[in-house]
Amino acid sequence: MIYTPETKRAMRLMFEAHKDAWDKSGLPYVFHPFHVAEQMDDETSTVVALLHDVVEDTHYTLDDLREMGFSAQVCEALDLLTHRKGVPYMDYVRKMKANPVAVKVKLADLAHNSDLSRLEHPSDKDIKRVEKYRTAMRILRGEED
Repeated sequence: MIYTPETKRAMRLMFEAHKDAWDKSGLPYVFHPFHVAEQMDDETSTVVALLHDVVEDTHYTLDDLREMGFSAQVCEALDLLTHRKGVPYMDYVRKMKANPVAVKVKLADLAHNSDLSRLEHPSDKDIKRVEKYRTAMRILRGEED
């Protein structure tokens, strides 16, 4: 993890935004974006990884993040990483392919979300979701359209 003033600001916001949320395994949700961020190797992707679910899952908006001083590059990647209601999942995935930061973060996000060892008793629904995520990873890696 790269610790800069911007990554620290992103860490504080990520924690504030997700502090009361829990993941499917019963762990505090903040561990997920933190884990994704640990996979990154530069400041921009680290900030995006920390914040990748903030706009989608909390009351914060992209405008809020811009007002907080996050860069245009960070906000552009976050915009692409925010899955909006009514947009088919694979269309959402394909749209982010043009942004290398969004792709890098989403691949790490999908890898972590596909780790069924995080769940005590994976269900058929969980297995089906992982299959969808594997298809998304192939699209992002350019292995299929």
